Amino acid sequence: MLFSSMIFLWVFLPFVIIGNALFTWLPISDEQRRMRCRNLFLLVCSLFFYAWGGISYILIMLGVILLNFLGASLLSGKKGKSRKTLLILTVILNLLILFFFKYFNMLVAMVETVMAFRGDLLQRRFLSELFSLQGTGALQIAKVVLPIGISFFTFQAMSYVVDVYRETVPPQTNILDFALYISLFPQLIAGPIVQYSDIAEALRQRTQTREDFLYGIKRFCFGMGKKVLIANTLGNVADQIWALETGQLGAALAWLGMICYTFQIYYDFSGYSDMAIGLGSMLGFHWKENFNYPYTSLSIQEFWRRWHISLSSWFKNYVYIPLGGNRKGQARTCLNLLVVFLLTGIWHGANFTFLVWGLMYALLLVAERLFLGRLLQKNPVKPLNWAYTMFFVMTGWVFFRSDSLVVAKRYLSQLFSFGTSQYSILSYLSMQVLLALAFAFLGAGFLQRAGKKTARIYDSFAVQIAVLAASILCIIAGTYNPFIYFQF
Repeated sequence: MLFSSMIFLWVFLPFVIIGNALFTWLPISDEQRRMRCRNLFLLVCSLFFYAWGGISYILIMLGVILLNFLGASLLSGKKGKSRKTLLILTVILNLLILFFFKYFNMLVAMVETVMAFRGDLLQRRFLSELFSLQGTGALQIAKVVLPIGISFFTFQAMSYVVDVYRETVPPQTNILDFALYISLFPQLIAGPIVQYSDIAEALRQRTQTREDFLYGIKRFCFGMGKKVLIANTLGNVADQIWALETGQLGAALAWLGMICYTFQIYYDFSGYSDMAIGLGSMLGFHWKENFNYPYTSLSIQEFWRRWHISLSSWFKNYVYIPLGGNRKGQARTCLNLLVVFLLTGIWHGANFTFLVWGLMYALLLVAERLFLGRLLQKNPVKPLNWAYTMFFVMTGWVFFRSDSLVVAKRYLSQLFSFGTSQYSILSYLSMQVLLALAFAFLGAGFLQRAGKKTARIYDSFAVQIAVLAASILCIIAGTYNPFIYFQF
């Protein structure tokens, strides 16, 4: 169920808000009992929300919930090596679940390709076929369907078990409250990735103020506008351009497609995060920001401090620091960065394009740590820093968007081609697209970080309603309306 769908906006969301309010106001003398009722109500609603996409998906999520609840509960009664063994076993089982649903199809395709070329693996065509991950179908193994949001809720569950092992949080004794932590519908499908310590108190006791509710409405309305009015409009253009014959695009159209996708993925994902944070605030939950104007960054290091903050924090807390972080010398730090960003790429999907995307960032971050960062700091012409950062960010999005490395290579070559194209860029630049590009640039953070007084506009109830109404009209019109990060 999409946030930007009529069934969610007019049926599910009002039902949840009214039901949550009723449980809040019912004359129940025992406050603990009232909270159990509210949590149970939200849990049932969240499970229904997830089951809307397929009843089989919910069985997988319930399996992950049970695995990690039992794992953490058993940890509290263990000591020494047996405790560490139990942690490793629980984490491995989580990773096996994730691997099966995300990477099994990739593994089958690679095996089929190797089988087809086993006589001569040195052929150039072999690498092309291998990197395309199309397979041959020789093994006749049915493709595994990826459960929506499995990467997000599996990472949340693992972080909880690790925190219990570290004794930074106590184990949850109520499986229904733990299930709500994993399945809470605002952040279930595409984050932000919420650590248990950020929500533990709210599961026991939470208050809802008028200010929190109004703030939630504001965040939800503007998140919807970012998603429907900007991301969908520019995403439709990006999809049309990527569907063309890559070798015939020409530089102008290739740059337009890359710019549109650059804005699409930001406004799609940050818009979803805004809506999730807004919904959480309406229900009494407060989550950390997931984006902080990443396209205003002046280095790759700064970009990753501002982009998908919850994922960056997860890898920092549960991979980078345990590996030694920056405490074991420069060489080890660089190796740790390489490992983290290769895993970040793999997390995003089963394709060599994501691996290259992660490797590119790893190398750039290593370069900035070794020498490039100092040069960027000393450079007085900061727009050059921004141009360097955005060039590599947009280059990375080409790998991210492309179906294979072959397509990515062809697309990147078109960015700097000087030949004629059979396609006209003007046919893609409608007034709606030009307006979306203008608002995308204005909302990217340059004015906000410069201290311009735009908050009063955002706080206007009339503007919020206008944005929501325009978004609803677009949804009713049946416009292009995917969510990019649902595939992860």
